[in-house]
Amino acid sequence: MMARQLRLGVNIDHVATIRNARGGGHPDPVEAARMAAMAGADGITAHLREDRRHISDDDIVRLCNEIDKPLNLEMAATDEMLEIALGHSPHAACIVPEKREERTTEGGLDAVGGHDHLMPFVQQLTNAGVRVSLFIEPDIKQLDAAKSLGAPVVELHVGAYCDASGDQRESHLKRIIKAAAHAEAIGLECHAGHGLTYDAVGPIAAIETIVELNIGHFLIGEAIFSGLEASIRGMRDRMDAARKDA
Repeated sequence: MMARQLRLGVNIDHVATIRNARGGGHPDPVEAARMAAMAGADGITAHLREDRRHISDDDIVRLCNEIDKPLNLEMAATDEMLEIALGHSPHAACIVPEKREERTTEGGLDAVGGHDHLMPFVQQLTNAGVRVSLFIEPDIKQLDAAKSLGAPVVELHVGAYCDASGDQRESHLKRIIKAAAHAEAIGLECHAGHGLTYDAVGPIAAIETIVELNIGHFLIGEAIFSGLEASIRGMRDRMDAARKDA
């Protein structure tokens, strides 16, 4: 039986971070998106934060108009971000938690506690033809809440697994495997992301109930040493090898 294809979404946020450190237009995250597509990315992910610390509004306009790969817009559940998403109609919108003081997304969305707040966002995006994903912890209750909200996709936050080692990493991996299996059992498409590296990606890529990985920071960091195309191809090769051997 042929293994299910595993997609790679490349997050270009931190190309914009480098650009914004000095101002001007270089390096251009949209050009990075083009290069990612040529290197084997199946889609492009960009997080338009409320404080615009990396990706800008103009970046989103250009990504929608100039890139022929699906755009996954990461967004907080705010009226401003909803208006922007509805105005541009990206292929997908991944709703993530967001705190202004955090360096990066620190954990999954609370789909249980935030159910009533999230419901109108999921409904309006879905009605506009945007595929909604919820970025959540690999937790059964969170998965069930995502299903009840009507989101067709979940992205599992795998940061704890990536940061751990030894028996602790193995424990996190088992939790992710269980969550991905439950997602498929209740009819959710399951993605994973946050913190994945060359060393960490294999066991996650081998989980056949996960169909997409979204990776950014490591790829942009690795590109400093090997180039963006090489860093993406290196990740793609590791993902494909792990899925083939699963």
